[in-house]
Amino acid sequence: MKMTCRLHAPDDIAVMAKRTLDVRQLRALPVSERLKLIDDLWESIVEEAPDLAFPVTPGLSAELDRRLAEHDAEPSSAIPWERVRDGDASKRREGPK
Repeated sequence: MKMTCRLHAPDDIAVMAKRTLDVRQLRALPVSERLKLIDDLWESIVEEAPDLAFPVTPGLSAELDRRLAEHDAEPSSAIPWERVRDGDASKRREGPK
C-alpha cells in the first residue's frame, strides 16, 4: 500500500514528505522514529484542523458542562492530580492524605 504524504513536515522529515511513501518502509523504521513521525503528523493535524483533531460532540460538551457545574457546586470534591496519578482516586471522599 502506498500513500502520498502532504504535510508541513519539520526539516528532519522534509525529504520523506516530498515523495510517495511505502507503508512497508515506514513499518521498517525503528519504533523511536515511527513515534517521532506520529508526533509530527499529529502536530500538523492540530495546526491545520484543530476541530478535527479534538472534536467536541454535543454529548461531550454536555458532560463537560455537567462536571464543571458539579465542581462549582462542591469544589472540595475535586481529586488532586497526584492522587489520580498514583491510582488512589477511589479514596476520593476521604480528604487529603
